[in-house]
Order: sequence, then structure tokens, then C-alpha cells
Amino acid sequence: MAIATKTDTRAEKVATLEVIDARLRWLSAWTVHNANHLREKRDGLKVGGHQASCASMTAIMAALYFHALRPQDKVSVKPHAGPLLQAIHYMLGNQSLEQLRRFRALGGAQSYPSRTKDEIPVDFSTGSVGLGVAVTAFTSLVQDYLIAHGHMAEADAGRMIALMGDAELDEGNIYECLIEGYKHDIRNCWWVVDYNRQSLDSTTADRMFRRFDDIFETCGWRVVTLKSGKLQREVFARPGGQSISEWIDNCPNAEFAVLTYQGGAAWRTRLLADIGSRPHVRKLLDSFDDDGLAALMTNLGGHCIESLMEAFDSAQDETPTLFIAYTVKGYGLPLAGHKDNHSGMMNPAQIEQLRASMNIAQGSEWEPFGGLGDNQAAQLKAFLAESPLARKGPEPVAPAVPVPARLAVPKGDTQSTQAAFGNVMLDLAKSSEPLADRIVTTAPDVTQTTNLGAFVNQRGLFRRAEMADVFRAAKIPSAQKWAAHAAGQHVELGIAETNFFIALTSLGLAAPHFGTRLLPVGTVYDPFIARGLDALNYGCYSDARFLLVGTPSGLTLGPEGGAHQSINTPLIGMGQPGLTYFEPAYADEVALMMRWAFDHMQQPDGGSVYLRLSTRQVPQIARPDENWEADALKGAYWVRRPAPGAEAAIVYTGAIAPEALSAWEQLADDIPGLGLLSVTSPDLLHRDWSAARAARWTGKAAGRSHVQAILSDLAPGAGLVTVLDGSPGALSWLGGVAGMRVSPLGIDRFGQTGDLPDLYRTYRLDADAIIDAAAELFMGN
Repeated sequence: MAIATKTDTRAEKVATLEVIDARLRWLSAWTVHNANHLREKRDGLKVGGHQASCASMTAIMAALYFHALRPQDKVSVKPHAGPLLQAIHYMLGNQSLEQLRRFRALGGAQSYPSRTKDEIPVDFSTGSVGLGVAVTAFTSLVQDYLIAHGHMAEADAGRMIALMGDAELDEGNIYECLIEGYKHDIRNCWWVVDYNRQSLDSTTADRMFRRFDDIFETCGWRVVTLKSGKLQREVFARPGGQSISEWIDNCPNAEFAVLTYQGGAAWRTRLLADIGSRPHVRKLLDSFDDDGLAALMTNLGGHCIESLMEAFDSAQDETPTLFIAYTVKGYGLPLAGHKDNHSGMMNPAQIEQLRASMNIAQGSEWEPFGGLGDNQAAQLKAFLAESPLARKGPEPVAPAVPVPARLAVPKGDTQSTQAAFGNVMLDLAKSSEPLADRIVTTAPDVTQTTNLGAFVNQRGLFRRAEMADVFRAAKIPSAQKWAAHAAGQHVELGIAETNFFIALTSLGLAAPHFGTRLLPVGTVYDPFIARGLDALNYGCYSDARFLLVGTPSGLTLGPEGGAHQSINTPLIGMGQPGLTYFEPAYADEVALMMRWAFDHMQQPDGGSVYLRLSTRQVPQIARPDENWEADALKGAYWVRRPAPGAEAAIVYTGAIAPEALSAWEQLADDIPGLGLLSVTSPDLLHRDWSAARAARWTGKAAGRSHVQAILSDLAPGAGLVTVLDGSPGALSWLGGVAGMRVSPLGIDRFGQTGDLPDLYRTYRLDADAIIDAAAELFMGN
């Protein structure tokens, strides 16, 4: 077979893509086989991989990557098709043999496509199903934002494409995303469904899938269904063919899978039993041998290169499009159709049979173009080199956005950290700082109640089409003056925290995706961070950069009660990789940490930042100088420095500062040299300590961590009373740094409604509780 060139016919290109289809099937299967059957196993565990899930998508990815894709397009590959993406880049010369040999091993090709771990180009990390789909819709929105703000040309707009398994359509975040996408009129988005009708446990239900057309079309999507391949369509047009077509349409998914696994003889027996008496059917079936009949019955649209090319070519406008590509899970493999094939894999005899059928010589299994012959291999290599994917350059490096040396501290003798945050944002919105123009804010319908409203009043809501403020036009007074227009800098979202975190992810990847750095700031009620944890983890794993503001937080919410009181978010902040958690108590700390965050978000080794804030009004404290700031940004500083060798300290985090200060004032005469330590970031403090301890195992020079240095002001074996409005575990670990006694106070159960004096007394967060803990710890009472 000749390989297509730029001047060749469409038929020749179809034939070339069919060769690529077969190569992808083999290379993905062999990569998984090598990892499980040939590579040494030292722990006895199954390495895994998804040969069947790859096989159902080889034609889809061949047609997409080497026919439809343009350099500006970006693709999110379904997690279980990761080996196919590796195989594509192996054929292009972007992936090494060593990486494939170490698939799912330390330092090798990752189990699922990863922006941060893989060596090949990866547009979107995937792994947690559904999230890699929704992120493409929000990235389309980010692209529209950049176009509207003049950071890229309309002509350079790319298409954001998600390749998904049909079981991903069970994920609720898909439909939350659909609704939000409809509200924002997203465009330039394709979702391609590998409709193989098999999930991990079973075949998928027929009844629900027939409703997806309606769901997507209602949300403004075009739906293109590829059910039959070219061979099926040709046979259906012959006498008796319509009866076979109708039989396929009515065949339940589970029965179709069984017959696919059983093969041509089973297909023939079943078809003759069901429709053999209809005119021309028997004669039509007799025109195929068993292998030919099996090929006919599995010639679905998702395996037909020509059908896929036609479908992709039919959707060249900006309308979001859902392609439903019917496929067979495990297509072309002995596993095809078996209900256990999701986690199953070919045994050595089966992979040997596949190798022989593809004319791949023993010892040549890893050859990118094995089994093709020298001339055809050279032609295919040349074809791939001319593809848009091969000509796609590396991701752009976005210039840094200047950050002011200091952010102004909001004025006021008594302030909450949430209000201070809003005032810092307002000052930036009013300024001419370049930083202000790159900030994009978002919130899941809590913009006003998280103190973002003033920023939006200044900078406006983002809408591609201008929307009038009807209340303002009617001269009805309102604190909200939220003009909606293309220059707006706030993306308002509905109440869906998963959408919120995926939007932050897309905004936070604008720099590598589009070459323009945005600085996303997202606010959410702190207890509801837990609603979007999977998406938050996804964003951090993708190395998206954003500032997350959780507010209000803790028991300090008071009358809102236990359903709205966050308990474990400090532990989330400490435990989430790629996210640095701060919990300020005072307005000057808020300004300091926000400035640090805007810089940290842009550093090569930086990441995202989480501020846990409060609505509690706290009396501000006087600062004699700025010397506290450096320590505060390391995670802790002395508000009241202990006397040398002091035996005790009170340690607090966040809004509980007034109680800690009051207790210190009452105890200072009774406990000589008593210190008062503010832990501004349990996260940084613990991470730095862990790194210092690990230095001896990593060959790095052992340094002294900040927490070790700061606690060295106390006597060995001193006592600590720790207190915060959250899980006591966030601070109780401090006793392990230098063998100190600890009495930890905090919240470890759902709170009641009530005012703060009652709640703090009931849950032992008030000054009396701190004093009691100190008495027990330091005085033996």
C-alpha cells in the first residue's frame, strides 16, 4: 500500500490512516504487555494498563491527530488511552523507547497523560474521569477571554477537544459543565465519545444513552453520531441489508458484546435465528465467511477512518460538537467484547498471535514502523513528519507580570481578614498596576458574600456579548454595579464547586496554553472546598496557578451552624501538593500574603495558594517594625517573643488571635517569659521541617527548618498550648519538632449554631480554655 502525500487522493489518505490505526493498536498493546509480562516484577503486583480501552480508540485518534487536528488545537485524552498518546509521540520521534519500556515504572511513561510527569507534550492531564472533559469547555472560555481582552487574535483560536469513554458520561460534573457552558455560550469545543458500551463492571445501559442527544442539543451542542462504518452502510443498501440494520439498532449492548466476543459463527447463528426468514437475509449472510461476517458486524463508525474523517470535516465551524462514535472495546484484539476486558490483558500466546497477524518479526516489536517494509515505513515516517502535530512547537513561555513591592494595608482599627482581602482587591482594581489587568476573579455564586463585589463593580463581569443591567436602567438602587461586557474581569459561575475549580484550573494554565499569564483569584465558602476536592487536586496536579480564597471559615461562622462550619480545611491545605496554605489573622498579614501569592504563582517552582479567611472582626495590633514579615512568610512569627529559655508558649492560627492574646496577657505574670506564637502557615512550617528531616536521605545539605529555629527560643521540653478554629491536628504536631509537651485545642466535631461567646466557650476555644490548658500543662493543675 502506498502512503499518502500532500497530492494524493482521499482514498490514499484513508489507507495511510488505517496503517497508523493498526500501528497504534500494536504499540499500545505491546507497551502494556511488556510492563506486565516481560519486565521484571519485584513486588508481585499487577502493573496494569488498558489494552482494550486503547484498542477501541485507535481509529479515532489516528483520524483526529493526523487529519483533523491543527497546531492551535488542544486535546484531552481519556485516561485509559494514555498508551495511545505515548505511541503517537513515539512514532513522531517525541518519545523514547526507554520511556515506553518503563511504562508505569519509576520515571517512565505515566499511567495516564500528565502535564507534569510525562516527557511527551500533554495538553491536559487526565486520570480522574470527567474532569479532563470539562476542562476543555472552560479552556475554550479562557481562550474567548483572551481574545476579548486583546491577548490573542480570533484567527488563532484553537479547538479544545476531549476524548472520553462513554462511562464518563455518568459523571455529574459533565452536566454541571454543560449548563455553565451554555450560560457562557462556549464555542470551539469538541467532545468525542468512545461509545464502546462497556465500563469497568459491566456493559452500559442502553436506555439512558438514547437521551444524550436531547441533553446536549438542549444545551446548544451539535450532536454527530457515527454508528455504522462504510462497509456496514454499503451492506445495508443491499437486499436484506435493512433487516440487518434494524436488528443492530435493536440489539441490547450486552448481547452485542457477547456476540462480538464469540465471533462470526455466533453472529451467523443468532442472525439466522432472529431474522433469517426475512427476504434476502440468508443470501446476504451467506456472501460472507465467518471472519468476514464478524468484520461486518463490528464495522462501527468509530473504527471507520473514512466515517471519522467525514464527521470531523462536517464540524468546521465554532459550534460545540459532541461526536458519538460507536466502537467495540478491545477492537482487533482477542479480548474484544468480553465483559472483563477493561482490566484484562492479553496473555503471551494472544499477543504472539497478534504480532504474527501484523507481520511484525520477533525482536522487532518495539520498531515504530515494524511489519511495514523499509519503503512503506519511510513513506509513513515522511507523512507523519508533515502532519500539523509534528510541526507544533513547544508550549510558549509567558512573561512574568510585575508585582508591586508591597500591597497597601487596608485601614481600620477593627477588621476581618475577609474584608481586608476585599479591600486589597478593590485597591488593585482602582490602580493602574499591570497586575490588576491580569487578575481574573471567579466565584460559585458567592461573589458578594466573599467580598469580591467591589472588584467586580470596578472591573465588570466578562461576557462576550454585552448585557445590560436592567435594575440600573430602571434606576433601582443596588450595591451591585456589575456591567457585563467583553472587557470584564470576573467570570461568574453557578453554584457548582467542581466547575469553580475546573475554571480556576483553565485560567491558571493560560500561560503555558496560550502564552499569556492570567492571575486567577477564586473565592468560595471555606466548608464547600470539600465539594470540589477532586477538581482542586486535578488543578494542582496539572500545575495550574491560582489564588484560592476560602471564606468564611470555621466555627467562627457562628449562627450558620455545623453544615457551614469548616473543620478539616487546614488539613486539606497542608496535605494538598502544589498548594500553599496561609491563614492570616490581621489585615497587614492578608496584604503581605496576597503579594507573596501573586509572585509565587508565577515562579517556575511556584504553585497555587490558599488563603483561609474569616468574617470575624478582629482588633488590629500595632507593629513596631516590619521585621515580623519575613518570618510570617515562612509560616510563623513571635507576636510576643519569649524570654530566653522560657518554659511555655501559646501558639495560635487565624481568627482565634484575640483569645490567644487575651490568654497570654492573663498568664504573662504567672508564667515567666511566656511566648505568643502566630502560625500563619501550618503548611509551610510542616513542609520545611519535613524537608530538613529528609535532607540526610536525599543527599542534600541538612539545614535547620524555620520551626526548629523559632522553637529554639524556648527551653528544651517546654510546653505548648496550640489553638485554632479548625482541626487541632494542624498544630499538634509541633510537639514532635523538639520533644515538647502539647495541649492542642481546636474543633473535631460539627458545631452548633450560636454566637461566638457561647460557641467558643462550648467548644473550648476561648481565653478561659487556653488558660485552663496552660494551667494543666505548665502548673500541674
